Amino acid sequence: MTAEQMAEVLRNIARLLELKGENPFKIRAYTTGADVAENFSGDIVAKAKANDLGGIKGIGDALQQKLHELASTGKLEFYEKLKAEFGDGILELFEVQGLGAKKIAALFATLGVKSIADLRRVCESGEAAKLPGFGAKTAEKLLQGISFRESHAHEFRQEQVAPIVMGVLEMLRDHPDVSRVEVGGSYRRGKETVHDLDFLAASRRPKEVLEDFVHMPGVTQVLGHGETKASVVLDSGVQCDLRVVTNDEFACALVYFTGSKEHNIVLRSRALERGWSLNEYAFTPVANGNGKEPPKCMEEADVYRALDLEVVPPELRENTGEIEAAEEGRIPRLVELQNLRGCFHNHTVASDGAATLREMAEAAQEVGWQYLGIADHSKSSFQANGLNETRLAAQVEEIRKLNAEYEKEGFRIFAGSEVDILKDGALDFSDEVMAGLDYVVASVHNLFTLSEAEMTKRIIKAIENPYVTMLGHVTGRLLLSRPSYAVNIPEIIEAASANGTIIEINANPWRLDMDWRWWKMAKEKGVKCAINPDAHSTRGLQDVFFGARIARKGWLTREDVINCLPLGQVEQALRVKREGK
Repeated sequence: MTAEQMAEVLRNIARLLELKGENPFKIRAYTTGADVAENFSGDIVAKAKANDLGGIKGIGDALQQKLHELASTGKLEFYEKLKAEFGDGILELFEVQGLGAKKIAALFATLGVKSIADLRRVCESGEAAKLPGFGAKTAEKLLQGISFRESHAHEFRQEQVAPIVMGVLEMLRDHPDVSRVEVGGSYRRGKETVHDLDFLAASRRPKEVLEDFVHMPGVTQVLGHGETKASVVLDSGVQCDLRVVTNDEFACALVYFTGSKEHNIVLRSRALERGWSLNEYAFTPVANGNGKEPPKCMEEADVYRALDLEVVPPELRENTGEIEAAEEGRIPRLVELQNLRGCFHNHTVASDGAATLREMAEAAQEVGWQYLGIADHSKSSFQANGLNETRLAAQVEEIRKLNAEYEKEGFRIFAGSEVDILKDGALDFSDEVMAGLDYVVASVHNLFTLSEAEMTKRIIKAIENPYVTMLGHVTGRLLLSRPSYAVNIPEIIEAASANGTIIEINANPWRLDMDWRWWKMAKEKGVKCAINPDAHSTRGLQDVFFGARIARKGWLTREDVINCLPLGQVEQALRVKREGK
């Protein structure tokens, strides 16, 4: 039992209670408990097992007992009984775009829908369309949602696999028979989602290493177990593959198993031009070659050097111009996580966050940052308890008081707002209100079904406002859950360039938006980036880890990322657009 699993159980209980029409305050208690469990700074599982949860804000007596049972036994009788009322499959319905608790409850009560298969059946038969509040259009959208979910059924987001990667690497590094180990594949290349995880180890005793790998905790199925490789499925559903090679083979194997396929094809072609063959183990001479001795490679750098290339960082290995850049010595020094001096676009309990303003600020200081931008929702985001003008003014005043306290420590909170972009491109607050803020993040939160032309025009109008500092989560996507709305990204980038508007990488691993594929274009147009966690808790600040990976994949350097600037310089950078410089 992990803190994340504990939180998921509590969230599922909240969903099931909502289906039963339970008291909203009771439902909220479980949702709050899930947030606390997920974001608790200590070992909440150990505390729950020891029945030592007293005094933790957000976890009352009843919840303490349930968490104790869950941590001690791995199960919760209350939860099992709730699931039995509806069936295990009903929780999957919450993963279908367009389905909330009210619609699921209606489908369950009227048509007996308990699973994705049931939902497909009633949508295809026309039964769902006849329900009040549904209709043929809703049924069609639900079918599209099912198809989208199924097309991504065997993919995982970065935050789902990152703990697994760290755990497997730690296990292999501690193994007495392993001299070197690394993760490869799409995870190492920083892709936003992965299908499986590829690990590479160097050892003289592969049999012992593979034997321990297939028997490590969490393995539910062994797909293959040979002399040099093995594949397993973990209880999370993630497939992990391990290849064991000799130390002499490790460098070439790491290049090969990192990929991408397209990148490797170009490397092999360059090897052939030099009279060698390059496979996953080594360079070897080819018949009728130039007779030159193939190089022995102990590190990845040796492989690229032999091919007359600069070392290409793993994130860039997609055959999107990195080979040409490496040949000409133009590989940029990519931004690193430790370059960040702070971040923007963060939420507090004032809107839909789980931590207070002071708690968020102190968490940022513990990370070692010099500043933190607060951007709670604006009033039109009523579902997120958005702030009206009066509540926003009160928050700005609170920030000023805290800044007076933090000034001697060299730390500052920037007062901002995540302002809704309305249907016509107007903003949720007037220019006068926004002028009183340090910065503004403008984001789309509704009406996702506009045409591409309408949505693009809507967003560009917001970009052109002199008080919009940065554009939030450009496409509105939720990875593996909700596709992007239709929008012309090149036009958005052009508008941001022309108006000096920053575009964020929303580092929340559900978003990672703007997509890495567009950042090279944005960089060339001079558009600056802000790596923002969109944190709704103190723990959410850590999501900048995922954002930094995407920034690297987008060819960005520290000079391209505004929150790599120290406090004095970032203060000036936030004023550039509104001062017309």
